[in-house]
This record gives sequence, structure tokens and C-alpha cells, in this order.
Amino acid sequence: MKHILVIHTGGTISMHEANGQIIPDTHNPMHDIQFTTDTHMQVTSVDLFNLPSPHITPHHMLTLYQELKLRLPDYDGAVITHGTDTLEETAYFLDTMQLPKDKPIALTGAMRSSNEIGSDGLYNFSSALRVVANDKSIGKGVVVVMNDEIHAAKYVTKTHTKNVSTFQTPTHGPLGLLTKQDILYFQIPEERVRFELTCVSGTIPIIKAYAGMGEELLKLINPETIDGIVIEALGAGNLPPDSLTHIKELTAIGIPVVLVSRCFNGIAEAVYGYAGGGVDLAVSGVMFVKELNSQKARLKLLIALNSGLTGNELKTYIEG
Repeated sequence: MKHILVIHTGGTISMHEANGQIIPDTHNPMHDIQFTTDTHMQVTSVDLFNLPSPHITPHHMLTLYQELKLRLPDYDGAVITHGTDTLEETAYFLDTMQLPKDKPIALTGAMRSSNEIGSDGLYNFSSALRVVANDKSIGKGVVVVMNDEIHAAKYVTKTHTKNVSTFQTPTHGPLGLLTKQDILYFQIPEERVRFELTCVSGTIPIIKAYAGMGEELLKLINPETIDGIVIEALGAGNLPPDSLTHIKELTAIGIPVVLVSRCFNGIAEAVYGYAGGGVDLAVSGVMFVKELNSQKARLKLLIALNSGLTGNELKTYIEG
């Protein structure tokens, strides 16, 4: 029999609809579920938080990591229920931490609250339990299970405000899927560098590039109040030339500047040689992140800095 740990953190999956609004509830409806049809699984639930996901911070993610570290040795795997707005960030954070490879971990949530017509919370929760209890999930890293699909934490992202199929993996597609009777994996996640943090702190803003972007917004950022910056650049990793001076001033004084593309698919890389092009930015010390969106690139930099990485070691990790 598989003994599965369930950690609840809040979100739509634990909320209800009242007078046209989705609001938190003091009682989590997931506690009322009885899995009488599965005699091969024992579930132990813990209410860690009861927060809407926009309230989740890296400090909550670290607390969740510490809870998993403490409890996982006594279980065969863990399911975490979470609000969908920041679910991909929590999943990525956990997937970058040191956790047992033989203990599957899945995050899940809902796009419709427990008493809405077509509520998907119960089904997604049940699916996540199935995934974690299946031996095929061992060694797959932290995954996100929603809408009959299994996604790698590194690449999955929320793509729609309300649709139940909101979680998708651009470029790669899902790791696997659930059928009525089986769980199928089509891909194997790559090996990752993982860390063991005891604290997480730092300020790393995200700026999105746009046509005609100058230095006005960048000048509002005081270098003394930030630990790094992430820029969603245009195309393959390019910026309007009028924005360059302040960016180069930041890199010159040792502020890490990380660049991703604002495009939905593809990889940012230094290929264009004009003023503001990727080659120009790379020469100035800007670091290019492969295949991460800006919110995950921010976490990657935050984790790296809290792990003490600097100089070439930091650049190798960020660009790896």
C-alpha cells in the first residue's frame, strides 16, 4: 500500500462561489473526499496554508520545502494542492530544491471552485494522487497534474485565465497523460542542479520590453535596493537601443541582469549584432536564460544568489 502525504496550501481548489464571487472557505472541501475505490493508497492530509495563490511568496515556498523535507521520509510521495496563479512558480522552486528522487511530488489545483458547475478540483486531486502513487512517476521530478496531463515543473505555464486546460508546456508538450486505467509518460525530465536553502531573500524585479522603450522605467530602479533584474526582451533576446545605457550601468556595478524572451515559444540567445541586439547585450554582461519564462527566471536567479553563486559560477548556472 502506498502512503501519500497531501499538503494543502489554499487556492480555488479549496474555495467556494458565493454571490458571483470566488472566496476562501474555512473548511477545505478536499477533506470530505473518500477514496473508497482505491485500497492500495493511504492518504494523510496537512493544512499548511489557506492562501489565495497571489498571496504566496518565496518564503511560503521555502516553508513548503522544509515541510516536505521533514515529512517525506515517512511517505511514498506527496500531492500539494495550490492556487493556479502562482502554482508554476512554487512547482519550479520545489523542483530546484534537494528532495528525494524516489518520492514523486505533484502539484494540482482547480480552475473552478468546489461548488461551481463543472468543478475540476476533485478530479485533478484524484488524478494527482494516482500519479504520485504510480511507480512510473519515480524519478520524474516535481510535476504539475491538471486536466489529465502531467507537466514538468520547469516548463509548464498557465496560459488561460479560466479554461480548465490552462496549464500547458510550450515547445515540449506534456511529460505524460492519464487514461482511465493507466498513466503514460512520453518524456524523461533532464537532470537538474538542485540546492538546499535555509533562507530566501532578495528583490528582483521583472521588466517587460516594448517598442520604443527608453530608460525612463529603468531609471526608476535604485540599484541599491535590488539584488538583480529580469528583462523580458523582444524576439530572440533584443532590446530597443535607448534602453541600453542604464542596463550597462547595472552590469558594470555587478547587478545581475538576466534576459528571457517575451515570446511564448523559443529560446533567447545572442544572435543579433546591432545596437541593442543580443550580441551587444551579452558583451555587456547580460545573462541569457534558456527556455524559462520571466517568473521562473526570477526564481532561478533568486535561488542562485541565496546559494552564494557569484561571477562565472553564477553565469554558468543561469545560462545552463
